[in-house]
Amino acid sequence: MSLHPPARHESARPTGVALVGCGNIALPYARDLARYPEIALTAVWDRHRGRADALAREMGTRAASTLDELLADDATSIVVNLTGHASHHEVTRQILAAGRHVHSEKPLALTPAEAHDLVDFARARGVRLSCAPANFLGEAAMTAAWTLAQGDLGKIRLIYAEANWGRIEDWHPSPAGFYQVGPLYDVGVYPITLAAVLLGPVRRVTAWGSVLHPQRVTRDGTPFTVLGDDLTVAVLEFADGVRMRLTCNFYVPSGHTAQRGMEFHGDAGSLYLADWQQFDAKVEFAPYAGERTPVPFVTDPFPGIEWGRSVRLLARAISERRPHATTGELAAHVVDVLDAIRRSGEEERPVEVDSGFAPLALAMP
Repeated sequence: MSLHPPARHESARPTGVALVGCGNIALPYARDLARYPEIALTAVWDRHRGRADALAREMGTRAASTLDELLADDATSIVVNLTGHASHHEVTRQILAAGRHVHSEKPLALTPAEAHDLVDFARARGVRLSCAPANFLGEAAMTAAWTLAQGDLGKIRLIYAEANWGRIEDWHPSPAGFYQVGPLYDVGVYPITLAAVLLGPVRRVTAWGSVLHPQRVTRDGTPFTVLGDDLTVAVLEFADGVRMRLTCNFYVPSGHTAQRGMEFHGDAGSLYLADWQQFDAKVEFAPYAGERTPVPFVTDPFPGIEWGRSVRLLARAISERRPHATTGELAAHVVDVLDAIRRSGEEERPVEVDSGFAPLALAMP
């Protein structure tokens, strides 16, 4: 991964962006997009019309009656797919078929076949396919990338990554979809993506999963049973020999454990990234046998998470006719890794990963 200063962006008129899926994450995306002068929020749509109407009123835009109606509007160039995990492939393919560029929430799809189908279909249609997570676009991740690139850690051999995400039913009104895909696909995808961007493709995984807490209760008091793994532990082996131990669960709240973020350990030192999602997460370096000290950010960090940054940079890349960073190819490789972890746990054996992705050249925000 290489870092470049931001390109100057001037546009005669704003890029039209529409949101599909108006659940919890839609408002943070919409609020970010509304701050960008080069972006115009053209419409929103959700299968539940009330949610679309509420978001449209909040943001001063319109709620489309159908997805087809939204896609028929030539003012819309990019559609952001914020539907549930299981709908990503179907909805993204429909958007691509309409000739619109897509940025999808993670994961790109739930199976490798679906993920690579979307990459191939977008290429055939001549439109852009972009996918979250875009955590590697944040200042903390870029600071970590810059530090690793200086070589102060020496040969990197080991990474620890923690994704303790608590109990979804404590905060989300509809937790069932999260438990259907599990913590690996919902939050494990963040450190996997960041590590892949920093180190290159994953080549083999060995994993184990389990149901820790099967009997749960929603916020309205409805009991439900967790059938898929709510805990996954995996070891990922990268092409250059680095190993990463990943732990992810829907049981332990992140604030209740000292095991958070990511640690990169090399022969000459270690790098600590306090959070793999927050753009202003603390970054620290310690020489071997030395104390951790803060690493200055490469540029002033955005406070928290800028959800719309990936869409903004996608629009800029389209306008400037250059590649974008949050590629479908990267996202499809990550889906391959997720599936390999799942299969390794089920089959109790190591699983190889064959896919890759082109190196990313990232512009600073």
